[in-house]
Amino acid sequence: MAEVSRRVAIQALSAAAAFAATPAAPSRASGTAAPISIQADGITLIAEQDGSILVRDDADRVRLSHFMIKDTVLGQQRTFGGTPSPVTVDGRPAIQVDYTMSAAARQVKVRGLFTVSARRARLRWEVSGSTTLTPSGFMFARTVLAPSAPERYVPVTRWTRDPRGGVPYEVNAGALYQETWPGTGAYFRLDKTTPGFTNATWIHAPATTGNVTEADLVLGAMRPQAADGIATGAPLSVDAWCDRPFGVHEPNARMRLRAQVVNGSAAARRVRLTWSVRDFDGRTAGRGALSRRLAPGAVWDETFTVAGSPQGILFAEVKAASGEDEAFARTNLATLKPYEYQAEGRFGVANYFWMLKPDKESVGELMRKIGVKSVRISYDGAPGHSPAELDALGVPHNVQLGGVVFDGTPEQVAAWADDRAAVARASRARYFEVANELNNPWMQGKRVPEYIRDGLRPIHDRLKGSGIKLMNCGLGGMDTVWTAKFIEAGGWDLIDAFAFHPGRGNFTPDYAPPPEEWEQGENGTYWNFLGSLKEARRIVDEQGGGKELWLTEAYACTRPNRWWNDDHRQAAENVLLTLALAVSEGVDGVNWYQPHDSTIHHPQEADPANPEYHFGLLNRDTSAKAALLAYATATRTLEGARFLRWMTFPDPELKGLLFDGFSILWSRKDGYLLNADHGPGQWYPHKEAWADHWPTKTPLLLPATGAAVREVDCIGRERTLPVRNGKVRVVLDGAPRIYYGLSE
Repeated sequence: MAEVSRRVAIQALSAAAAFAATPAAPSRASGTAAPISIQADGITLIAEQDGSILVRDDADRVRLSHFMIKDTVLGQQRTFGGTPSPVTVDGRPAIQVDYTMSAAARQVKVRGLFTVSARRARLRWEVSGSTTLTPSGFMFARTVLAPSAPERYVPVTRWTRDPRGGVPYEVNAGALYQETWPGTGAYFRLDKTTPGFTNATWIHAPATTGNVTEADLVLGAMRPQAADGIATGAPLSVDAWCDRPFGVHEPNARMRLRAQVVNGSAAARRVRLTWSVRDFDGRTAGRGALSRRLAPGAVWDETFTVAGSPQGILFAEVKAASGEDEAFARTNLATLKPYEYQAEGRFGVANYFWMLKPDKESVGELMRKIGVKSVRISYDGAPGHSPAELDALGVPHNVQLGGVVFDGTPEQVAAWADDRAAVARASRARYFEVANELNNPWMQGKRVPEYIRDGLRPIHDRLKGSGIKLMNCGLGGMDTVWTAKFIEAGGWDLIDAFAFHPGRGNFTPDYAPPPEEWEQGENGTYWNFLGSLKEARRIVDEQGGGKELWLTEAYACTRPNRWWNDDHRQAAENVLLTLALAVSEGVDGVNWYQPHDSTIHHPQEADPANPEYHFGLLNRDTSAKAALLAYATATRTLEGARFLRWMTFPDPELKGLLFDGFSILWSRKDGYLLNADHGPGQWYPHKEAWADHWPTKTPLLLPATGAAVREVDCIGRERTLPVRNGKVRVVLDGAPRIYYGLSE
């Protein structure tokens, strides 16, 4: 879709400012006829004399006044009033408005057509008269009357199942602008829109077909999903959520699962609502079924209560069905024990918590709950918490900034470096990571001297003596070719910490092939974790100089039904093992990439094919993934931990890390490859998060002290194992578990 330029947006704002001063073309003599109006259950449209459309329920809610076109010759042009008239559409009353254009665009014709059904207005604008229109730039003006909250952009998604199997996933299904009044609301619904082009007067409304823009306006107290169902006439739609931020509760809490169903069809129908909740082992924690007759556009709300555990996660699904029509939705509920973290820590998040939902305070509290002790990027004006706000939370922060001006003039390079150094100083950053993944294409060593000359050294010279430590651009993978050239060109002496991103495909985190065996390519073994980390550790130790080692991006991507990526259970297991292995190799800092599913440029949108939408510790709806509990379990277990050695067993396929006070054990009898039975294509049917995927269970007797050993799984659930005659029986598989009370 062609974008609306910044210049056009400014023109739109200027035009908006001119509305009050620009006389509308008169359409009829005052008082010559009663206003034209149409209505349906819960909504009334009234055509005003100047062509504006007033939208009401029991009060005036919205006024639709003008339409704006974009044209490659005429530029941005808007309407100035219009003539309303009554018409019929499919035998039902409707309102038509023939708009008046300015003299500069008199050849352009804009006609509006407005219809209603229960709680819903259908809005249509037809544009003709020019062969140089740019329909991707169309907009309409709206005035929200006496709202109680600012307008909010809400992407709409729909849960779907692949007929081949695997886990359900979400797809994009439109976009909403939500308006709010006490006790009720309204939603403008469009197939596509760019919220960055929308402002207080204009909604970006690109044409849906040809030169025709269509949108819907839904009134009523309902969730966005329900409004979208009414707007699109979907036979059924359903939403599931929890009122607690992130669905995270205190231990043993009674948790409320909320559900909302809407009948979007034109006829009343009986709807059956079923719900089910499973725990991490697949046990049913709650289920039930209800039935109700729903009128057209009717909204049905229900609340279900389930019991929480001391710590754990529940996976909820709500389904609505009527005849052959069916819709479902999912969300997660979790319980997390309280924990008092130490002042310092080596675990953080890459980038920032850019999506401050439900609010900044709740997000800050979550950061403290899960042990975030570092934010990779924070400066005034950046998304997420400001440096001062992170200071108040007790969360140290760094800066990563790029934009290196390669082969620029001395003046250009100096201006860039002055600006970036000033930002780093003002943010009171501990570390400055100078650019990001400039080693792409991988293992080719391109532009290394230029990076040092135009990027790293200018920043080094400006921040010398500031107390801010420098990192190289975080490398994508452990790029030995780039690193060798970096050392050769003198870059090593300019940094205080070596930073890289140990990407990982369908390999367990402890898979450690040596560099000479790494294969390149999208699905190559270059993307391994422990082998890359060991090579980075070797280089840092070999070069000396007391350099720190940082993993400024580590991850467990849960892109659905792809063999290269983790399912949600694998991700939780791999979060724990990844962070434990990082500590075993003496890493100084690990930043997890990233807090949220979706991307900063498309918040809370869905894209099942794009891995960038699936790196979060939180789901798209902001509910906790199992990986979030695993992150908290790892930070609490490994905070201040002292690694002693790898453990050895008579069976070499049994693995263990020994720390001062606890051990982490697992088995590799099922190999180092995840989803190893995949076919030649990318698709692979992921298992549900509650499904165990390790077929081989290995019992093992180990020496232990005391009367019992405490076992903790990847999401922090605990159980006690009895010790008899100085031995404890454990059962190992590919999932790492933590043990307290074993003898060394």
